[in-house]
Amino acid sequence: MRLHTTAAVACAALLAVATLAGCNRGSSATAGTSGKVGIDLPRADSDFWNSYAQYLNQGIKSGVVSALPLSNSQNDIGKLVANVHAFTDQGAKAVVIAPQDTGAIASTLDELAAKKVPVISVDTRPDKGKVYMVVRADNRAYGTKACDYLGQQLKGQGKVVEFEGDLSSINGRDRSQAFGDCMKTKYPKIQVFALPTNWQGDVASAKLQSVLAQHPDINGIYLQAGGVFLQPTLALLQQKGLLKPVGTTGHITIISNDGIPQEYDAIRAGKIDATISQPADLYAEYALYYAKEALAGKTFQPGSTDHGSTIVAIPNGLEDQLPAPLVTKANVDDPKLWANQLQKKQ
Repeated sequence: MRLHTTAAVACAALLAVATLAGCNRGSSATAGTSGKVGIDLPRADSDFWNSYAQYLNQGIKSGVVSALPLSNSQNDIGKLVANVHAFTDQGAKAVVIAPQDTGAIASTLDELAAKKVPVISVDTRPDKGKVYMVVRADNRAYGTKACDYLGQQLKGQGKVVEFEGDLSSINGRDRSQAFGDCMKTKYPKIQVFALPTNWQGDVASAKLQSVLAQHPDINGIYLQAGGVFLQPTLALLQQKGLLKPVGTTGHITIISNDGIPQEYDAIRAGKIDATISQPADLYAEYALYYAKEALAGKTFQPGSTDHGSTIVAIPNGLEDQLPAPLVTKANVDDPKLWANQLQKKQ
């Protein structure tokens, strides 16, 4: 959801201008803004990441930065490393990546730092290695929001399946730890079946089928990534006659993460209850924004921004934590939500 103030809207309008004064907190150095930016997409098998790619391409076409041809590392850290090396060989002066394995990218980040190539990491926070800025939502808040929603809807009792993301990723760890901690503390009478999935829909579906065979009274599901888990989950529940409309007897309460158009359609149809909107539009907008500012030599400080977020200090740099609202039937048609804007353009 966009929470821009008037000043922030003006800032976004200036992004396409060659000399950006900068509406965020920070100070400008004397470095020039010229230079190519290398951008790697993490995968193409997720509706969320495909939406992110669309927004990136819009920003590039509008002239926010001069980008090398985009690469796609296909959820493979080896390909990501190779793609980054290709960027620097082609003269990239800044790099935008979204490493899915946040531990294995450290040595590559060290190499880029030695070459004085600033790195913007989108959606994931590398465990080690210097970054100029991480553009990300608060993933612990995702887990906590999902926990509270299920806990309240189930009145503190029941059995919940949680599809964990890849636990080698900071996102998977943050969401899983926060969800688990919240459930243990606030809803101890809810039994949680935490299923590692490595962000793979077929793995999630197979494990859900096994749990349902042993516990047919499952009454809640948390999908840590709707882009990969939504369709397999709904297909399996439909096959087993368990896809009951919201508000009817036997309905399994489902909350997801991502905020893609398909989740909104499922909420409208009463197939799932809620999602947490991960801001694909803002991820792309501020990935390009920070790449441009890095080329200009601008520095930032922790604190609130004028685009509704907070910059926080992390051990290896800074992180801009963007807003991620809860979406239910009550606000699913809000035109400010990025997925609704995307649907209008299609």
